[in-house]
Amino acid sequence: MRTLANTDIQGKRVLMRLDLNVPVKDGKVTSDARITAALPTIKLAREKGASSILIMAHFGRPNEGEFDEAFSLAPVAAHLSQLLGEEIPLIKDYLDNPPQVADGKIVLLENVRFNKGEKKNCPELSAKYAKLGDVFVSDGFGVVHRAQASTVGVAEKIAVSCAGLLVQQEVETLDKILQNPTRPMLAIVGGSKVSTKLSILQSLLDKVDILIPGGGIANTFLVAKGYSVGGSLYEPDLVEEARQMLEKAKARGISIPLPVDVVVGDEFSAEAKMQVKSVEDVADNELIMDIGPQTAAQYARTASEMKTIVWNGPVGVFEFPAFAEGTKTLCDAVAKSTAFSFVGGGDTIAAVQQFGVSDKIDYISTGGGSMLEYLEGKKLPGVEILR
Repeated sequence: MRTLANTDIQGKRVLMRLDLNVPVKDGKVTSDARITAALPTIKLAREKGASSILIMAHFGRPNEGEFDEAFSLAPVAAHLSQLLGEEIPLIKDYLDNPPQVADGKIVLLENVRFNKGEKKNCPELSAKYAKLGDVFVSDGFGVVHRAQASTVGVAEKIAVSCAGLLVQQEVETLDKILQNPTRPMLAIVGGSKVSTKLSILQSLLDKVDILIPGGGIANTFLVAKGYSVGGSLYEPDLVEEARQMLEKAKARGISIPLPVDVVVGDEFSAEAKMQVKSVEDVADNELIMDIGPQTAAQYARTASEMKTIVWNGPVGVFEFPAFAEGTKTLCDAVAKSTAFSFVGGGDTIAAVQQFGVSDKIDYISTGGGSMLEYLEGKKLPGVEILR
């Protein structure tokens, strides 16, 4: 890939696509991991003499083609201004009236998902984006798995395109994990549904030594093993698929450990009455909300014995204090492990931050979906266009 580091941008207008889709509450950014991850590329562009920097990003899922204040990037502009120590204006009208940005200045363009044709990679919209800059820098790894106007179309239309530091580092790190991992290798894949991560689970069976399913995904595997999960979320139509995966793993000598004890609640809420139970004793009216202490200790031991750990998706409803202990234990274990640890996905990043171990993780990926698809072996459109 052409990269920003080896691209001449002296005196040129730089148009960047970043992933600034961060959690916002009451008009304030509550987790800025993705914003801070983008800062090195912004600063490098300045150091290399960009005349101006125009940043494209999205936030949430508004109705395309409609402005909606609830999905404005205004809170992100305010937070970015604080981090950079200067005002970063938010420009709303930029498609038909390209903004004149003063030398050395940075501006943030309003949510690209307000623009009709963004998701379908509309050529006309892509061409309008391309007129905003001389060089396109793709540095939103969290969106490169989507072929959209601001990720792929603009790169086709503009004269020069390159990868920012983040995309470059993500691809290089994932390539290392895929092509030459230090073994033994553990993958932890959590989430509510097997269906959303089935293909990555199947693909990882060819790459890892141990695969730990977490969250609702684990429930489907528990049912496949003959356990009752009470009123917990699971996918009946994928139980047979999970059973086959367990058999395939066993035949290959790959371990898929499942919970031996769980923390259940009588309702899905922070106030739910919690109880630790053997996985064999879950009642019909109970919901599995976390792994139990025995399971957490077992998973922690496993993590301590690994050389490479890939983690996407928490193992419990860690947002509720009563059901956070399993994910916390695993966070601590991964942080203490001597393994190379690679963590990705919004919920997992939030967990390592919440439990204060983010500085002890070797690599935190900003792209959950992109990370999983790359590990699966899929071509990412926003990366391929840069090749």
